[in-house]
Amino acid sequence: MRRNIRRKTFSKERIIMAASSVLVLGALTATGLWMRGEEDAQDDGYVVDFSAIENETDAENGMEADISVAGNAVENAVSTDDLDYDPYFQETGSAKVENPDLSKSSSMSDGAAPEAPVAEDTADDEDAQAISTAMQPTLNFEEGDSLVWPVVGNVLINYSMDKTIYFPTLDQYKYNPAIVIQASEGDMITAAAAGKVTSVFEDAQIGTAVTMDLGNGYEVTYGQLDNVLVSEGSYVSMGDMIAQVAAPTAYYSVEGTNVYFKLTKDKTPINPMTCLQ
Repeated sequence: MRRNIRRKTFSKERIIMAASSVLVLGALTATGLWMRGEEDAQDDGYVVDFSAIENETDAENGMEADISVAGNAVENAVSTDDLDYDPYFQETGSAKVENPDLSKSSSMSDGAAPEAPVAEDTADDEDAQAISTAMQPTLNFEEGDSLVWPVVGNVLINYSMDKTIYFPTLDQYKYNPAIVIQASEGDMITAAAAGKVTSVFEDAQIGTAVTMDLGNGYEVTYGQLDNVLVSEGSYVSMGDMIAQVAAPTAYYSVEGTNVYFKLTKDKTPINPMTCLQ
């Protein structure tokens, strides 16, 4: 009877152990399946598509191959004559460029600068003379033309070449080839006509003086000047300021401050009053 009891007890234990084993195996199996599903879900988010990368690489290689082929085609199409590394030589040495003036000059690649053509001295002189002549005004004073007064004032001593006239300072009678016009020291003196300054000089009687060529042999001389504004060779127009009135020289101390004004034709004195307006 005891043996039967032991056998029943042992059978129950085996059944319980078998059931426990089945439960444990089932639980482990279920857990393993669940974990594998989670791993598959995570792997789906981090999968790298190597096939796409391979396709892109193949496309790039194909593009580079196309570019290389195109570059080779361009290089083959351009001749060595068109790819000259010396642009200056290409300009002067090319058979398609005619440049006789620089055909004998050296290339810039040799380190020598091209020589500029040297103009002949005669050509420069002719051009300078032509420019100078073009800038010179025409002087054409003629008989019957008018002069403007160089300064406003009364005539202190008149022109007189047919008989002598009295000079107060000298207290004597003399011929007078000009007129002496009353003025104030510092007054501006203007050109009576257009002319070219031929001389700026000093004279004991009339002080600082200026002579101008009016054209056709006519000349005019201004005396008793100060602060002369013109120089020899310069051109003036009618009415241009040429100087200021100076203090009178010792030869005109009694007459007072004045302007000496003389007109000549071929060096022969003419009465300025016949031309002054």
